[in-house]
Amino acid sequence: MSDDEGIFGPELFEFLEELEANNNREWFNENRERYEEEVREPAFDFIRAMGALLGEISPHMTARDTKVGGSLMRVFRDTRFSADKTPYKTNVGIQFRHVRGGDVHTPGYYVHLDTESCFFGAGSWMPDRDALAAYRVAIDERPQAWIAARDACQSGDWRMEGERLKRSPRDWSADHPMIEDLKRKSFIAVRDFDHDAVFKPDFPSLIAAWCGETQPLMRFLCTAVGLKF
Repeated sequence: MSDDEGIFGPELFEFLEELEANNNREWFNENRERYEEEVREPAFDFIRAMGALLGEISPHMTARDTKVGGSLMRVFRDTRFSADKTPYKTNVGIQFRHVRGGDVHTPGYYVHLDTESCFFGAGSWMPDRDALAAYRVAIDERPQAWIAARDACQSGDWRMEGERLKRSPRDWSADHPMIEDLKRKSFIAVRDFDHDAVFKPDFPSLIAAWCGETQPLMRFLCTAVGLKF
């Protein structure tokens, strides 16, 4: 790879587009080598590059270039409870999680690549009951810290995403001054980016810079559930 080439090439999205049109095991098995060369191996290269950069943001966030249990999310869909039985995901999902928590709900960073859109996310998606309760207590006890972290992720190209409860959560008054934030079921800062950004040599540095911009949010969430950041 020359200095003016990125880790990912256009063949990444070409493969995903073809997979969308041929989402079956026979086609995937026939094109498995393409998947490994055009999707998985570049993703591992990206993860290794991010590993070197994440240490400057937090020593507790991890980048794992392993086939099982690593930062690259599985291409295989879990179809057990879905009406959609197509076997493969048609996107690339890469997650960088806290070293003390390995599941998708732990505070972390997420990079999403597909043929329609690309986005970066930071925060905690659909946390379990205990973590959600801890976030609500932290918002109640440290509202100014939360407001500062939240508002930093609602300016410019950033937005806060995630479902909210329609009613006040149990044990919280409807007239609480932070009730709209206490209704949140996820705490995620998101920003979109163009496909062309993926092909540039500085793509890992770009993602790392956005990780840096969300430090107040990540620190707040990690602290709320007793994790170091």
